[in-house]
Amino acid sequence: MATVFIPTPLRKFTKSKSRIVLGSGTIASLFSELEGSCPGVKSQLYNADGTFKRYINVFVNGKDIRNLAGLETVVDDRDEIYIVPAMAGG
Repeated sequence: MATVFIPTPLRKFTKSKSRIVLGSGTIASLFSELEGSCPGVKSQLYNADGTFKRYINVFVNGKDIRNLAGLETVVDDRDEIYIVPAMAGG
């Protein structure tokens, strides 16, 4: 089972859990599974047209999925997935 680390802004959807253990597969399938167990979280990750939000960064074992296969990046049982919203401000 892969471990997904949940950032503070999304924990309102996960009953304050900072990590959730999900099955293996692609990042996209894990996010669908996450939505099934934590309704509402998907709207924080995807735009209304179904594209992934640009300011959400996802890392698998420290590697940005943009440098891998994007949402089709395959994860195994021991992988750690970090969802990191981009910071902005001045």
